[in-house]
Amino acid sequence: MLTLAMFVVASFSFYNSPAFAEDSADDVKDSIDSIEKKLEKEQAAKAKLEAELAQIQNSVYSTQAQIDKTRALIKESEANISRMEEDVKQLGEKIDFQKEILKNLIQEVYMRKTEPILSMAIFKGDFSKVFGRVDSLLSMEEKILQIAQEVRETKEKVEAEQEKIAQAKEDHEKLLENKVVQQYALLADRAETQDDIEDKEAVIVKLREKLADLQSDLATLTGKSFDAKDIREAVEFASDHTDVPEGVLYGFLGAETHFNANTGQCTYDEVEDAAMKNYSKLLKISKNWQASIDKLEERRDIFEDIVDDLGYSKKKKVSCTPRCDLKISGKTWSCTNGGYIGQGGAMGVAQFMSDVWRYGYEADIRKITGHKTPDPWSLTDGVLAMALKLEKAGANSSKESVIKKASINYLGTFNQSYYNNIIYWSKNYKLIFD
Repeated sequence: MLTLAMFVVASFSFYNSPAFAEDSADDVKDSIDSIEKKLEKEQAAKAKLEAELAQIQNSVYSTQAQIDKTRALIKESEANISRMEEDVKQLGEKIDFQKEILKNLIQEVYMRKTEPILSMAIFKGDFSKVFGRVDSLLSMEEKILQIAQEVRETKEKVEAEQEKIAQAKEDHEKLLENKVVQQYALLADRAETQDDIEDKEAVIVKLREKLADLQSDLATLTGKSFDAKDIREAVEFASDHTDVPEGVLYGFLGAETHFNANTGQCTYDEVEDAAMKNYSKLLKISKNWQASIDKLEERRDIFEDIVDDLGYSKKKKVSCTPRCDLKISGKTWSCTNGGYIGQGGAMGVAQFMSDVWRYGYEADIRKITGHKTPDPWSLTDGVLAMALKLEKAGANSSKESVIKKASINYLGTFNQSYYNNIIYWSKNYKLIFD
């Protein structure tokens, strides 16, 4: 049986030593176990931080609601105080008017009280008229007292209500001040927690990358991840049914998945979480990013349909979302780590997105292979899909210019390292066989 050899030519024969391979495989397994434990620990820490962030966010929303309510109460109190001030002003005018009336009434009472003898003379001994005038005088005095009492009570009531509203306004202002301070503290906690989550995410990404490399090394040493004979048969089959040379297919297989050794390290949940972290920020500066979010959700639905059809778990691993340490300034953005904005989710040996697989190649694969449900994780189906895509890109020769054009079409952009890797394996693919 053909087995996988080491990818480093200078050390090829040494690494193929059975004793060395066994010892190295054990070392790699130990390293993988250690990395997996670290990864699990970091993921748990990240999950805890995300739970804390959710609690902080809820507190932020609650505090903001209280701030808004308190501001509304202060505004209402100010309106009431303003209304009360107008009432006091009108009451003052009323009091001035009533004072004038009282003044006239008091003057009249005084005049009447000082003319008792004159009254007797006027009414010529008619005491009933005299007493009637006295009654009128007493009634007038009662009216004076009543008006004075009403004015005093109204004034006291308005002043008490005004003082009550002013006190309520003062209380609300103190409450608002406390809530604003509390909100600032919560926002600071939120920012700090978000930074901690991003730090954990960066650690997790690095651990995943290291884990992928170790798993690839282990597959190289043990030959258990895949069989070189199966790869050769899949490449020959795909090349026979397309115009793509075998060397070109080997080149792209080496660059994409290390010859099927690394077809993905993330679940779709992790892909979506990582992508949305940046999309949600970018959406604030341009609504055009909504299309990328819609595409992400569409691809997830298709992915779940594909794994359901194939009987796989929804947690089947796919490519991770590329890391981008996003920096936004106004309407512009950049990845400070040299990365790029994109989506993970590429499946299997050929690393096809779910929508591209289903709508672009599934029917052609079914027609050629006779497989009712083409499988992106199958070597035969996956390599054939790769060949069909490269054929459309015009990769019908091993010329470097042709491969460069095909690499841009396959990846979506030009990447020098990716291109160099393809060229190397297109020329040296025989090194993977004994």
